[in-house]
Amino acid sequence: MAAAAKASAFLVSRPVTFVTGNAKKLEEVRTILGQSVPFQSLKLDIPELQGEPEEISKEKARLAALHVNGPVLVEDTCLCFNALKGLPGPYIKWFLQKLGHEGLNNLLMAYEDKSAYALCAFSFALGPDAEPITFLGKTPGKIVPPRGPTDFGWDPIFQPDGYEQTYAEMPKEEKNKISHRYKSLEMVKAHFAEAGYNFQLDY
Repeated sequence: MAAAAKASAFLVSRPVTFVTGNAKKLEEVRTILGQSVPFQSLKLDIPELQGEPEEISKEKARLAALHVNGPVLVEDTCLCFNALKGLPGPYIKWFLQKLGHEGLNNLLMAYEDKSAYALCAFSFALGPDAEPITFLGKTPGKIVPPRGPTDFGWDPIFQPDGYEQTYAEMPKEEKNKISHRYKSLEMVKAHFAEAGYNFQLDY
């Protein structure tokens, strides 16, 4: 990081705002980040964007930073089927709402290839005038008939490579060691440690 950018980081007068309305996602992020990044959460209605995951995530960070007028962290999660050339990808939320877990399995019925990968894109922006930085975490696996609790998105149909359990069946501690979200947040933590941001918490 350039010296000027690093110096300005010490002037940040408030914690990061993590934009989410998903309680389960917030719980995972709090568990993985711990005390490494001071943040508060906020639910914002950001327009649903289209495009590649990294660009969607960056644009969400720009919009959120404008709204908050301060440092923000946003997340975009994708479930990508290799047989469908990466779809549903960033549109998985809407596919799941319309089709359900069985419908997502049916999308692959005509294909032998059930492989997939979970992709998590976190983007961080210091403020509305800053270019967002994106961190991509990826976990390969395959799509299986739903198993386990159904209270967290598409977790019941994604079985990570090397495991016999779906995300939904895995203990939270285990999932949080190998998930796409964990891998992305590890990069976020490393960035914050290296950059030396000093956030004022009593604003």
